[in-house]
Amino acid sequence: MLLTLSGLTKRYPTGDLALKGVNLEVPKGQVMALIGPSGAGKSTLIRCVNRLVEPTSGSVVLDGTEITGLGAAALRRARRRMGMIFQEYALVERLTVMENVLSGRLGYVGFWSSWFRRFPRRDVEEAFRLLHRVGLDHMVDKRADALSGGQRQRVGIVRALMQDPQLLLVDEPTASLDPKTSRQIMRLILELCEERGLAAIINIHDVALAQQFARRIVGLRAGEIVFDGPATELTPEVLTTIYGEEDWSQTIRAVEEDEEEAVPA
Repeated sequence: MLLTLSGLTKRYPTGDLALKGVNLEVPKGQVMALIGPSGAGKSTLIRCVNRLVEPTSGSVVLDGTEITGLGAAALRRARRRMGMIFQEYALVERLTVMENVLSGRLGYVGFWSSWFRRFPRRDVEEAFRLLHRVGLDHMVDKRADALSGGQRQRVGIVRALMQDPQLLLVDEPTASLDPKTSRQIMRLILELCEERGLAAIINIHDVALAQQFARRIVGLRAGEIVFDGPATELTPEVLTTIYGEEDWSQTIRAVEEDEEEAVPA
């Protein structure tokens, strides 16, 4: 098992209990969608995995390494194996596409090399290769603040892959994108995970996209897992359990009728 969460709990200083003893396993190579209403604890769960948010109790084990028990230096090394893709891209606006992408290697190069942006040739070659893969090789010298939302998200994806991770933690990658670009970004993430054998946890609000692009769905409500199963079992009744009473039939039907976006075998 690549990732194991055991009794993961997070209580904020305000007293709010964001996660209530979550138990979750993610095998190598599996893409999992994490859904649930706002405030359910989805972003908190993802950030507890790489300790951008410190868990209150419980454990996070990545490929045999207990993440929650690591000191600062060991945690920096462990984070290399967890690529993070953010909703708001988290790019340095004044830097170029290439400079933002190469920042994904900061955990591997020394301080002065990173300060002067001196990266090994193999890192630069890999950056070019990945930018070509996502269709941005013609924009290497363009500043991040000149890119569209979809282009920025592609840069964020490449930056995460530059870490050579085992696991992608993806936090609402389509929240700021139009419907067509959202599908393109989800398709790209899935294809890259399959090509590189990566596991991924994708926090996503769009239920239809989750059903179209992920085989496994985990539903979170009030800090607890209330559903964990294949996308085909995400019925209106299950969505009511996750989100509350609503007519979910149109959501389910829309997904079932969209055969073009079937998850690859």
